[in-house]
Amino acid sequence: MIRSRSGLWALMCTWSLLAACGAGSPEAPSAPSSEGGEISTPAPMDPLPQTPSEQEPNPAPEEAPPPGADPEAQPPPTPPIPAPAFQPAFHQALRWSKSVSSLTTFRMRVPVGKAGERLRVTFSAGDGTLKLQKATVALAGADGALASQPVTLSFNGAPGFTASARQLVTSDPVVFPVGFRAELAISFEVSGALGVSAIDAFPGSFSRSGAYSTRMEALGGSASQKAIGVATVDVEATPGRAFVALGDSITEGYIDTYNDTRNAWPALVEKELGVPVVNAAVSGQGFWGELINLDHEVLAVQGATDCLVLLGTNDLTALSVADLEARMTTLITRLKPFCRVWVSTLLPKERTNYGTYEQVKTDRVAFNAWIRTQTMASVIDLEAVTRSPGSVHLFIDGLDVDGIHPSIQGHQVMAKEVARVLRAQGGL
Repeated sequence: MIRSRSGLWALMCTWSLLAACGAGSPEAPSAPSSEGGEISTPAPMDPLPQTPSEQEPNPAPEEAPPPGADPEAQPPPTPPIPAPAFQPAFHQALRWSKSVSSLTTFRMRVPVGKAGERLRVTFSAGDGTLKLQKATVALAGADGALASQPVTLSFNGAPGFTASARQLVTSDPVVFPVGFRAELAISFEVSGALGVSAIDAFPGSFSRSGAYSTRMEALGGSASQKAIGVATVDVEATPGRAFVALGDSITEGYIDTYNDTRNAWPALVEKELGVPVVNAAVSGQGFWGELINLDHEVLAVQGATDCLVLLGTNDLTALSVADLEARMTTLITRLKPFCRVWVSTLLPKERTNYGTYEQVKTDRVAFNAWIRTQTMASVIDLEAVTRSPGSVHLFIDGLDVDGIHPSIQGHQVMAKEVARVLRAQGGL
């Protein structure tokens, strides 16, 4: 049967009303068939709006840049971690010379002021040829024994070397983890001339005739408390501050016949600040000795960042105040390309072995006044913390041993002041 077009449209309208009102079953009815007319499918209905709980969450608003900031600017890159580098953890100037005619083993006990995974050792010949046959490094035990298995050092791949007078020879780097203030035993078999210090300041060191560098037990032989042969121990780690102390017997640590470098003010500053403060002082020297040996004893040290200078007491009356100022100026000028320079006032001096004491007093006060006002180097005023309140020429009671050299307590007071200044002005 053929329905008319008008009837068909009426039927479709009725079906649309039923769908809109939701009448009938949930499913939409099938469109009626047509045998001759065109039938349009109803357009899909828009979805009902979602309730608030069904809506997509709003994205978080972008954080606004701080006032004045460039919105296009990129965050600064993270600075790279510095590559490990060798820096001094122990040093001695070894100004003097000692010769041994037959093969002798020395076992130096030395503290190191830097932690790291690798180290190298620099040896110093004395005033003649030095032949080193073998050398080892280990942790130091009691009475000259070793606390760890010795590790053999090499020199350009060889087990030893022959050095000319005053030559410095550095070992190849060796893996040997050390902690801050660890005690090393450096054993070396040598004959010939070795650099040596003037004072006994290394208890626990020994020497014995023959070849014993790998001996684990106590070395035996004789006590040998002067620094000898070993000029420098460098430790490889993340670079940081590293200080070198320049001076005379006061800085080297002379207190009595037998001393301990660990009681000298540089070692105490090292312990206090946790950074290496190695000791390049030489007992008995003044500006002349320091200046002519500066390249070999100080500037040869690699990786130092700062220099601490306490020098001039042995030059009082031998040099005029103007000459003292000129030589200190020369020293600072030569050091400045190498390190940041810190200069100390001279300690009180209650007597003198040279010249007249009245002249010593006058010149020392004048030189200290110049040090405080010069602008070439930073100033550490050690006179101010060691002088008697009643007289600028006298020590505070208990801070000296002989009117010239500080006592152990005196070194402690000096170290405390140096550490205070370095923290306040040196960024430590």
